[in-house]
Amino acid sequence: MLLRLILPVLFALFALIAPVHADDPVFPPGSRVGLVPPQGFEVGKTFPGFGDPGRNALILITELPASAYAELDARLADEQLQRQGVTVENREPMAFAMGPGFLVTGHQDAGGVTFRRWILFGSTSQFTAIVSVQVPEAEKDTYPDAAVRAALATVAVRVTAPVEEQLVALPFTLTELAGFHVARVVPGSAALLTDGRTDQLELPEQPLLLITVATGNVSADTSDRDRFARGLLAETPGIKEIRLVRSEPLRIGGQPGYETIAEAKDVKTNSDLMVAQWLRFGGRGHLRVLGMARKDGWGEMFMRLRAVRDGIELR
Repeated sequence: MLLRLILPVLFALFALIAPVHADDPVFPPGSRVGLVPPQGFEVGKTFPGFGDPGRNALILITELPASAYAELDARLADEQLQRQGVTVENREPMAFAMGPGFLVTGHQDAGGVTFRRWILFGSTSQFTAIVSVQVPEAEKDTYPDAAVRAALATVAVRVTAPVEEQLVALPFTLTELAGFHVARVVPGSAALLTDGRTDQLELPEQPLLLITVATGNVSADTSDRDRFARGLLAETPGIKEIRLVRSEPLRIGGQPGYETIAEAKDVKTNSDLMVAQWLRFGGRGHLRVLGMARKDGWGEMFMRLRAVRDGIELR
């Protein structure tokens, strides 16, 4: 359930980047995958990877479930890349100390620019690592194939990233945890909180609180926002037989928002659950706060969830 809830963010803006000066693998904030980037690349603070914005070059790191590697290795990776507009030219094995891997190379036309592409897929016992490199064809002398391959050969994996470091990689800060603790973070996108054991993240054993930021404008019309809120809730995996208790607009953090409270059942155990969803609109996207817990004891839990919601500050 949670893997579907916390989908990895694939691309982010080149912004707020800091220089890298290291010969050892560098790990972007919150990432378990690091490498020694080619000279000229800088570590991104708002996306998991490295970039040279002046030359429009990017190294993006993505982590998928460990089970994804087998399907990707069985040519699914090539098919997905082709659907994204990447012309695959070559595929070769590329093993590392962390486990087996393979490298796909090719090119892609986007926005009137032809990019050279290198996409490394690596298998670890905990997750599947994807390191995607794009360099404009016009910059091939600055970043030749040999330099990119040398950087990919330095890919390293760490068991975990410190929670404090993961939180820095989020587009928001949490000033109030109300007894919850951070269980997982998707750099640049989402945080999952719980007040139970971090190794057992399944409803209904323990309350869960998911905080995500998504781009895309939503109409200011109240009826449109109501439909949007209900649609998001209906698509929440892991729950069924959703019955709305209330769904109404309210202001959150001084910005327009929407609160939806519902009863539901856990898909696996059929246990009675309560769900609270808050949407906070502003700028070019929205903040979503989704809390789920057992129905018994919901009154106290609801107050804690709301305290966390009110303590979220966008960066």
